[in-house]
Amino acid sequence: MKTVLSIAGSDCSGGAGIQADLKTFSAHGVFGMSAIVSVVAENTSRVIDIQDVTPDMIEKQIDAVFEDIGTDAVKIGMLSTPQCMKAVAKKLIEYSPRNVVIDPVMYAKNGAPLMDPNAVETLIDVVIPHADILTPNIPEAEKIANQKVTNTADMETVARKIHHMGCKNVLVKGGHAMGDALDVLFDGESCYHFKTRRIETKNTHGTGCTFSSAIASNLALGMPVNQAVELAKEYVTTAIANSLAIGKGNGPTHHFYDLYKNGLKATKNESLK
Repeated sequence: MKTVLSIAGSDCSGGAGIQADLKTFSAHGVFGMSAIVSVVAENTSRVIDIQDVTPDMIEKQIDAVFEDIGTDAVKIGMLSTPQCMKAVAKKLIEYSPRNVVIDPVMYAKNGAPLMDPNAVETLIDVVIPHADILTPNIPEAEKIANQKVTNTADMETVARKIHHMGCKNVLVKGGHAMGDALDVLFDGESCYHFKTRRIETKNTHGTGCTFSSAIASNLALGMPVNQAVELAKEYVTTAIANSLAIGKGNGPTHHFYDLYKNGLKATKNESLK
């Protein structure tokens, strides 16, 4: 079985962060592991508080995984401070894992900040160069590229600009735009568009975590980047279309909709390949 490590924050309400990542890994038939960088007290309506794990403990969690099991892909999510960014980057340099997917999480679905605003420079200098694929949404891409995005051409421009910061592929996600849900992938040479109909629902808690974890799972299963993104978008679109009205705010997506509908047969067959 392929293995995927999530390095991210914990969401006690289960819709985002490490919890969403592990659900997504399981739905794709890969074995999920975690290194928690922050404990976030949040629910579907608000972020109550954040307590960061010490850089030393972040490093030891990553060591524990690599000295024993290893990985076929790594998904990196919430990194709240320059200190935890440097700890993670240190271990990426040490272990040189394949298929590193970085989701530069800056805000919760309700708008609460999850990254120190002063950490963006460290993100650019220390973390982004390790990404095989970086998956910012439009607000995050605007912050990283220091450029406003108002249309598809702007999405392509910021993708190219962020690519020059050292990552191999950039996927600018259009979930915050109007109209169809359009994502733009730049691979260093060409731009590719992935478009689905926009689903009218408020229950989108954890969609970015879920999308990036699905990409990491597909890469671990041996897919090329384009196919990994295409199938991940199909997966997250289904999860959103069948999202759950849990909680009083933005409810979570349904990570296991296909599994509950179709049973274990397809998942078992896929994991045995």
